[in-house]
Amino acid sequence: MKYILIAEDDPNILEGLATLLASEGYDVATAANGATALEKFRRRKPDLLLLDVMMPEKSGYDVCREIRAHDTTTPVIMLTAKGEELDKVLGLTLGADDYVTKPFGVRELLARVAAVLRRGKSGGAWGHAPSNEVFEFAGLSVDPRRYCVVVEGKEISLSDRELKLVLFMRDHVGEVLTRDQLLNAVWGVNYFGNTRTLDQHIAQLRKKLGTGVIETVHGIGYKYGE
Repeated sequence: MKYILIAEDDPNILEGLATLLASEGYDVATAANGATALEKFRRRKPDLLLLDVMMPEKSGYDVCREIRAHDTTTPVIMLTAKGEELDKVLGLTLGADDYVTKPFGVRELLARVAAVLRRGKSGGAWGHAPSNEVFEFAGLSVDPRRYCVVVEGKEISLSDRELKLVLFMRDHVGEVLTRDQLLNAVWGVNYFGNTRTLDQHIAQLRKKLGTGVIETVHGIGYKYGE
């Protein structure tokens, strides 16, 4: 039985989510604030964390940041009442795997939860485990074991999704990769969401690696290298 931790400060939403997911056969735990969510996460690592953005004591952003400092693989879906692009980008930058904007439909939420859990804790839809050897990417040194890239002597951390994007592009250098190819390879064939999540991850990668590293092929997808 998959274990899901829900962190949400609205008692009505929290109770509704817990009841819904329990009725679907999941083992569910709840937290009404960020501090409790972290405590329960550390006590028993979940298969998935549903994380509200705006919570007392510690925000969802703070919780995600602290978790990703030590755990890059446990899936995190952020719940937000805000529709602004900046909020979504920030969540993905901190290492969230996906986001759902309130109010959300029951079917949509269940589909996203099921899709994330089918990919497993490795977070990878890839058919093989990424190599742990340090390699060069666009003239930069990438260390998969430490989830970082060295830019001008400075280490910059990469999220799990960002690293998998880099690895996949490295293995397909010079190829035009469609958005669907990248989503299937990194998020999984059962990913329930739109391509905007991918575009936001690419935007964050460009900030870390350099704006000219990954080329946009308009109407199709992206390409790395000649």
